[in-house]
Amino acid sequence: MASSTEEKSAPIQQEPTESITSSKREERLRKFRELHFKRNEARKLNHQEVVEEDKRLKLPSNWEAKKARLEWELAEDERKKECAARGEDYNRVKLLDITADDAERWERKKKKKNPDTGFAGYAEAQFRQYQRLTKQIRPDMQNYEKQREECGEDFHPTSNSLIHGTHVPAQEGIDRMVEDVEKQIEKRAKYSRRRAYNDDADIDYINERNAKFNKKAERFYGKYTAEIKQNLERGTAV
Repeated sequence: MASSTEEKSAPIQQEPTESITSSKREERLRKFRELHFKRNEARKLNHQEVVEEDKRLKLPSNWEAKKARLEWELAEDERKKECAARGEDYNRVKLLDITADDAERWERKKKKKNPDTGFAGYAEAQFRQYQRLTKQIRPDMQNYEKQREECGEDFHPTSNSLIHGTHVPAQEGIDRMVEDVEKQIEKRAKYSRRRAYNDDADIDYINERNAKFNKKAERFYGKYTAEIKQNLERGTAV
């Protein structure tokens, strides 16, 4: 009787062990599926990031600044439309949002900018020279009062005044004018400087214009045509 009872109880004891084993296996499979899903997700995100980085590298260097500028222009257009719809002046609304510190900073930036954009014409160049020279003038009030006392009524001449040739400039004014003229001559000499002529250089031109063209061609294509030029000079060109 005892042996038959043990045989019946043995399968009952194995069932919990099999259930524990199967649950552990299911747990491992679930973790494995989760890890596999995370790996695929990381691979997908990594590929997307590589593609985006490649796109950013192919963009121009100033793309971020252009993008910010375009976004700002779009925002400005939207604000203009909103102000037009409300019947308000956009410039007035915009000025209400600007602080005093910002306005002062922008004004300082405007003053720092150089208005000289280069040579645009002889009239503009002469006007800039006139402006530069007049800014250097510093009135000498002491000398002014002295001349006023010496000339008397002729200090403010009329049609009947005869003062031509009577004015004698001060030595300080003459020295200042000479110094300024010498500075202008020195500055002008730098712009009109001629290149030194080399007597030993090869003559491969027929006139000055052709010489300038040959120098320009040599500057751009000299390293590519050096061998051909040497063969032509030696007479070994094929």
